[in-house]
Amino acid sequence: MKVGLPTEIKVAERRVGLTPTSVRELVAHGHSVVVQRGAGDGIGAYDADYVAVGATIAPDAADVYADAEMIVKVKEPQAVERAMLRPEHVLFTYLHLAPDQAQTRDLLASGATCIAYETVTDAGGGLPLLAPMSQVAGRMSIQAGAHCLEAPNGGKGLLLGGVPGVVSGKTVVIGGGVVGENAIEMAIGLGSQVTVLDRNLDVLGHLSRRFGAELETLYSTRAALEEQVLGADLVIGAVLVKGATAPKLVTAEMVSAMKPGSVLVDVAIDQGGCFETSRPTTHAEPTFVVDGVVHYCVANMPGAVPKTSTYALNNATLPFTLALADRGVEEALLADPHLLGGLHTCGGRLTERHVADAQGLEYTDPIEAVRARFSTTR
Repeated sequence: MKVGLPTEIKVAERRVGLTPTSVRELVAHGHSVVVQRGAGDGIGAYDADYVAVGATIAPDAADVYADAEMIVKVKEPQAVERAMLRPEHVLFTYLHLAPDQAQTRDLLASGATCIAYETVTDAGGGLPLLAPMSQVAGRMSIQAGAHCLEAPNGGKGLLLGGVPGVVSGKTVVIGGGVVGENAIEMAIGLGSQVTVLDRNLDVLGHLSRRFGAELETLYSTRAALEEQVLGADLVIGAVLVKGATAPKLVTAEMVSAMKPGSVLVDVAIDQGGCFETSRPTTHAEPTFVVDGVVHYCVANMPGAVPKTSTYALNNATLPFTLALADRGVEEALLADPHLLGGLHTCGGRLTERHVADAQGLEYTDPIEAVRARFSTTR
């Protein structure tokens, strides 16, 4: 298979879909890889590194899309990239379609087979291709939040961990999954008071056993959520519903009642955000203020640490990339229900039920869509 690696063009995005190590594996399996010039510069993987493992270099994205059968990326394709997709393309990347009607419309119109990292599953029901970036984002959320609490950045002028003789800041984490657990680890490490809210008692039990008395665990009710948010210095939104738009758990009314200079970090912003007052921001302009509360809503947080993020992501995605290339798209999807769980569009059909429900579009069973699409190419 011909695999294409374009340069990411989202604002301040320096990650890359394939490392030279991953390209070497693909080439060893008999595949060819075309890399856009400079695609890996942001992680210190230069064109010569890709050439050394058997890739060819293309001058621009148009050449990559024209030459490749499978496009491997990190972030959702921007409008100019979506315009280059063809029905014969396979796109393997993060998509986060539920809150993004324009992207959904363009991907369906392209006819391409689009597989989203974030809904590929594993035998335990986990999300193995989302987990590495959730780990990074969870850890970064505390760094970002602590920075935003500084007075020059609009915060209340509070050191999150305090110092001896001075009370430390209070961190509230909404959601105890991968993002939440990593945020908790970092916040406790800094010396913050930390509370986590979740509705899964097994999750709360796991976190309680891991962190002990340093963490307060609460079952998430409206009353508990409101009380904790209003008393917090830093709130981390770490809510995830696989494939769906994030629920708006923190209302605008609650935000207006928070202490001035408090900080909200919405890690769920890729799926629409879990704070009613959230809107996507970029690394170039990461924050805005509503009712005196600083909002950090960067939609590609791990892009700020591209080297760590890229290698962590490739460790998880490479086996699936190889399966798609080695077996062919139809066979790989039909043979692996976990990979099939990542299929969002195929031959102009929408195959992710949560996206269909969120946007009022027709849903097609993914197996039906795959068979319909590839039966015409046999």
